[in-house]
Amino acid sequence: MSLVGTQVKPFKAQAYHNGKFIEVTEESFKGHWSVVCFYPADFTFVCPTELEDLQNIYPTLKSMGVEVYSVSTDTHFTHKAWHDTSETIKKIEYIMIGDPSHVICRNFDVLIEEAGQADRGTFIIDPDGVIQSIEINAGNIGRDADVLINKIKAAQYVRNHPDEVCPAKWKEGSATLKPSLDLVGKI
Repeated sequence: MSLVGTQVKPFKAQAYHNGKFIEVTEESFKGHWSVVCFYPADFTFVCPTELEDLQNIYPTLKSMGVEVYSVSTDTHFTHKAWHDTSETIKKIEYIMIGDPSHVICRNFDVLIEEAGQADRGTFIIDPDGVIQSIEINAGNIGRDADVLINKIKAAQYVRNHPDEVCPAKWKEGSATLKPSLDLVGKI
């Protein structure tokens, strides 16, 4: 069953953010758009490249009203240690959630049970805490954070214009479609 269109399930976790430990719950995703980025593990190879890529677009996402949360099954202590020792991870300004209990990974259906690690999953969540988009990649395929910007813009557009839809390759300012009987078979 797809999680698209469902409410984020309850959880409570510790996170590392800007030199402090904080608590994050499903309520943290409400009131603004959120990107939740799951990755397998700290101190690895593809993961830091993805997290740095996400940091590179973080100012743009913030300007769009989006908060970013990265999640792995490591602890918040491990996130701090990685942040303190890696030049790449040291740049991260968004929230790094620890999920050693695997509750969040199970809630989002990205836990690789036999490995105790998360798949590479990206979730876009609306201000009501409802999942609007999901991307899941195999562990050896890194993601491109730039793709998120257009997906979020489209999600924000249709939320504000519920009678319209965004066609393939839609960009902000491009034409949208208004589904109707008149369009059936004409596209």
